[in-house]
Amino acid sequence: MKTMAQFEQLDWDKQEGLLPAVVQNHLSGKVLMLGYMDKAALAKTLDTQTVTFYSRSKQRLWTKGETSGNTLKLVAIDADCDNDSLLVQVLPNGPTCHLERESCWPDGEAHPFIDNLAHLIASRKGQDPKSSYTAHLFDRGTKRIAQKVGEEGLETALAAATHDKPELIDEASDLIYHLLVLLEDQQLSLADIHANLLQRHQAKQ
Repeated sequence: MKTMAQFEQLDWDKQEGLLPAVVQNHLSGKVLMLGYMDKAALAKTLDTQTVTFYSRSKQRLWTKGETSGNTLKLVAIDADCDNDSLLVQVLPNGPTCHLERESCWPDGEAHPFIDNLAHLIASRKGQDPKSSYTAHLFDRGTKRIAQKVGEEGLETALAAATHDKPELIDEASDLIYHLLVLLEDQQLSLADIHANLLQRHQAKQ
């Protein structure tokens, strides 16, 4: 984790001692909120590993979640190329938006496509099987969905073995789609996979 000494290049004077801080979910890549930091807020964030901003309305340091409990655990902070804004990657503890939403940008277009696809797949669950292929898969049940994942996995492996890159892209796309359907069928999500991968990574460090 970086220290204050590694942020000496930041241009605090450009915006009267405040820098915009874009907060991003470290696992999903979703943009969660925009806040502002002064030197004290940045120092406290680095020291406590919990994101703290400078509240322009309260005119004081404000740790996200100090009232709601929906804190932001720091993973990494990076400055942009002009050294006048920050990208703060976090693990959120609950919804970030004060409206109890995951993100302050509720429009699905503000989220990564793979997340949008997962949400679309979830919306097909329980619908008329004739309305879409996804609804048809859910209607067939877990065994059929799992079978499709196996089939697509084999086809992906065969495409790689024959060095057919266009076919590999197609088959890998099919595999990911069917895996998303299977996760939704089992009441799991990409967030569960992200968290598990992060836990494995941290255990090896």
